[in-house]
Amino acid sequence: MSASPTPPTIETRSIDYVPRAERRGKVWHQGPFWFTGNFVILTMLVGFTGPSMGLSVPWTVLAIVLGAGSGTFFMAFHANQGPRMGLPQMIQSRAQFGSRGAIIPFIATVFVYVGFMVFDTIIGTQGIQTVAPGGEFFWYPVLIVVSIVIAIVGHDLLHVVQRWLTYVLIVVFGIVTVLAIFVLPTAAGAPGLSAGWNTAAFFVQLSLAAGFNLSYSVYVSDYSRYLPENAPAGKLIGWTYAGAAGSAVWLMSLGAVLSSKIPNIDGIPALMQTGDLLFPGFGTVVVLVGSVALITIMGVNAYGAMLTGISAVDGFKRMRPTVALRVVSLTLVGLLALVVALAIPDNYLDSFNSFVTLMLYFLVPWTAVNLVDFYFVRHGRYAITEIFNPNGIYGRWAWRGLLSYAAGFIVAIPFFALPIYTGPVAHALGGADLSFVPAIIVSGGLYYLLTRNQDRTAEAAAIERSERELEGGR
Repeated sequence: MSASPTPPTIETRSIDYVPRAERRGKVWHQGPFWFTGNFVILTMLVGFTGPSMGLSVPWTVLAIVLGAGSGTFFMAFHANQGPRMGLPQMIQSRAQFGSRGAIIPFIATVFVYVGFMVFDTIIGTQGIQTVAPGGEFFWYPVLIVVSIVIAIVGHDLLHVVQRWLTYVLIVVFGIVTVLAIFVLPTAAGAPGLSAGWNTAAFFVQLSLAAGFNLSYSVYVSDYSRYLPENAPAGKLIGWTYAGAAGSAVWLMSLGAVLSSKIPNIDGIPALMQTGDLLFPGFGTVVVLVGSVALITIMGVNAYGAMLTGISAVDGFKRMRPTVALRVVSLTLVGLLALVVALAIPDNYLDSFNSFVTLMLYFLVPWTAVNLVDFYFVRHGRYAITEIFNPNGIYGRWAWRGLLSYAAGFIVAIPFFALPIYTGPVAHALGGADLSFVPAIIVSGGLYYLLTRNQDRTAEAAAIERSERELEGGR
């Protein structure tokens, strides 16, 4: 986001490198961006899980703090890659997996983006329907079109909207939180009346919170790549962590309180019921504010899906990142989200929890490999021009990264917990899914072992050539 008061214009960059002359913005802007990016009704739904399984609110909040805190830890360290490399998040993966080998995490990432966009569309529509007529066949396309327009304008508009929404969300949901804790009565039959300690519920809640915030790893440097190259790493990581973890812990904990007091809870009605305790109609205001936030994060998801989709195709057929390509790609993303949203069953909470769990399986090995490569193997130094060269030093299929990714995925299988399959470890834990722990350790550890003695003489020379070319106005 530029410090200039001029309004945001349509972004011309997509998967291409952002030249140093175009870098701008302030590090602290990452805080409100990720606060609002994670402060959506979907986040609150994650906190329903613990009480619904018999876990008390204090234990649920502890599980949320541990889960969201650990998931955000890995997510936030990706923020430092943006200003150092000047690239979107996922195209950086070519250095670890190859220009074509990166298609594997790319597919999983598009699945994440579209999945979140689908659930945001469903819940945003439910919120708008509290004050406006019209069914899914009307509101789904309207919300998706608005989000696509936001994504077409791109990076600067997304930062502006997210930053200003932060202040509104803090005030509105601050009031709701006070009402939920101190005013909302516990209804007969609510889970909180009999909740206590439940080992399985604790670990299920922890894993869902961790997986939810880990999923944001694929977004991060998309929104830090315009920062100056010398942006302080500690502050950048700290602001990203504070924004993403702070909003997750807050909203998931609010969900836990609501779920403990309201039987058969549903997100939109619960917010309306609680908000109306201040005065009749305030609950509707809360839901509408939450729905607006959902539309903006839909724009973030569409933007990321567009970047990743173009990156995937570019690995097989060179793509020129034009505005026209951007519009076509975003249109395809919107159509895909619309089709999936219309096909989702009414009981979307079960589908959402399974979705969050699936994200863990495919994203955790990627984030481990990517972070180990950046911080411990290459120490942030890459031949940027070679990342765009399919015949360059990073190759088409990088076996070290692919093997490490596969190993992390395989070793996590006994920990899987899905409706169609529960691994032996997950079964022993009562259905809790802690697959991200072995996946991170094995993928990251194996990649480090395979690459620590790799000869980088050719890469060092390529980095020097790349620097000269980039500074010459690539």
